[in-house]
Amino acid sequence: MDKNSTVLLESGTNELEIVEFEVNGNKYGINVIKVREIILPVPVTFIPHSHPHVEGIIELRGEILPVIDMMRVLGFENSRPKENDKFIVTEFNRQKAVFRVNNVSKIHRISWQSIEKPSEIYQGKSSEIIGVIKMNREMLLLLDFEKIMVDINPTSGIQVEQVKKLGKRERSNKKIIVAEDSPLLRKLLEETLGEAGYVNIDFFENGQEALSYLESLIEEESDIAEKVQLVITDIEMPQMDGHHLTKRIKDNPSLKKLPVIIFSSLITNELRHKGEMVGADEQVSKPEINELIKKIDEYIL
Repeated sequence: MDKNSTVLLESGTNELEIVEFEVNGNKYGINVIKVREIILPVPVTFIPHSHPHVEGIIELRGEILPVIDMMRVLGFENSRPKENDKFIVTEFNRQKAVFRVNNVSKIHRISWQSIEKPSEIYQGKSSEIIGVIKMNREMLLLLDFEKIMVDINPTSGIQVEQVKKLGKRERSNKKIIVAEDSPLLRKLLEETLGEAGYVNIDFFENGQEALSYLESLIEEESDIAEKVQLVITDIEMPQMDGHHLTKRIKDNPSLKKLPVIIFSSLITNELRHKGEMVGADEQVSKPEINELIKKIDEYIL
């Protein structure tokens, strides 16, 4: 797969492209932006005492990359490598990893509006499922690859300890809106921003909910700065993604002066232009929480 030919050129359209793959006969999806390439399996070197989900390591173009077995991640513990397996080589959160899957079938271009939030009935407390896509009488499950990586290596996630080094300042009078679909990351952001002194925060599960709230505020108050000082948004969210949310804010005369920081695992040099196109004031890669707080301070203190 040539990733460069498939990534959406437009920004803020509220669409994404999903690579569909199979594990144990079930269909799953990963955002094509996270995918560098798809290759046939190569010999894997076993690493003693590694995480149970880690099959081992491979060398690819001079880089040593971990191989994660999606059969194990998804609970199929008695899995064995299959002859037709594929390796999905990924890059996000400033790290690269390889995921073993049984098959890679096609790429779909869809709207975030067509992705439904997982039901709590089957989501569970630690589910890797962040969205459900109904396609041709079948369901494709969108997986939270950031959570999969943090479960394997907790130090790759947001760390409260990092924030303590910044020292507390008086920030409690500043109101921040956060759009983030992951319950785990909402909790971590609440803890880390709270440690820094930002305690006046409203969290929303997707861009649509955040936008609706902001629009309701400008119906009551002509100057949005009297109500909210800054917006932080993820990119990948059901219903409305962070790029489209940013575009809607910047296209609204009553909201456009509101600073927007995109905080996402998808911030790379190659993709930074997408945030610039929709008018984001800053873009910070997860899990650089210290950098996020410094940028917040620059805009509202």
